[in-house]
Amino acid sequence: MAERERKPFRKAREPKEFDDVVVSINRVSKTVKGGRRMRFAALVVIGDHKGRIGFGMGKAAEVPDAIKKATEAANKNVFNVQLVENNRTVPSDAIGRHGATSVVLKPAAPGTGVIAGGAVRSILELAGVSDVLSKVIGSRTAVNVVYATLDALKKMRTVDDVAKLRDLKVSEIR
Repeated sequence: MAERERKPFRKAREPKEFDDVVVSINRVSKTVKGGRRMRFAALVVIGDHKGRIGFGMGKAAEVPDAIKKATEAANKNVFNVQLVENNRTVPSDAIGRHGATSVVLKPAAPGTGVIAGGAVRSILELAGVSDVLSKVIGSRTAVNVVYATLDALKKMRTVDDVAKLRDLKVSEIR
């Protein structure tokens, strides 16, 4: 009997551009005439560990569908984070705010690690930060913490940026 060449069962996957982390899954309900309609809301953060991150929220009747929608939304919201010292830490102190949540981010010495919890840790690790200090003040709702952390990261300014804003040379600041 002639032996046939076997095809692989699955196609080889191409490597993904971004890693993703499901920060929270929340069961939400809507009261309708017949009772309560349950759905799921998912919050997903994506990043490439090289300074690009994004986040998205999705809602669906089933958890996998909600995660898929949130991941697609996250791919549309990708932005660059300014990092310093070979993408090791953040350039300056920053406070991000959203609702009743404030997130404080501070640069840290080499070897400190990511001192953060929950959603803040997920975002910073996906951004590629290896040394940073953080503190969440106020409400610890996952959605608000994500928004506040991203606000803090967007507020970051390097020494060069500040010098440009002030029309100074970098040597004059240091």
